[in-house]
Amino acid sequence: MLITFRSKGSHDITMFGDIAQQLIHMMGFCETVPGAIREEDVNQALRNLQHQIEVTKQEKKQGDVEQPNPLDADLDEDEFEPEICLSVRAMPLIGLLESAIKDQSYIMWE
Repeated sequence: MLITFRSKGSHDITMFGDIAQQLIHMMGFCETVPGAIREEDVNQALRNLQHQIEVTKQEKKQGDVEQPNPLDADLDEDEFEPEICLSVRAMPLIGLLESAIKDQSYIMWE
């Protein structure tokens, strides 16, 4: 499943459903699709998301375990896919939230 975020005055952002729902939850909203954030709640949603990403980073640092070298495993080099951290995946959504604040607009997803 794919989820697309939309806001007036900004490009649409499409994400895999599980990641999008996790980010929606981190913003403090129900993961129900479709959904929306009212104009007056966008600023708080951005603060919530940034805070939760920072908490996630700190938790990951505390529990960080060295990743195995893919060349040492039985995997071909082509089969190894590095993990993309949530803070990187959230960057387009953070940009959309900042744009919505600037444009005094709402955000919706479907």
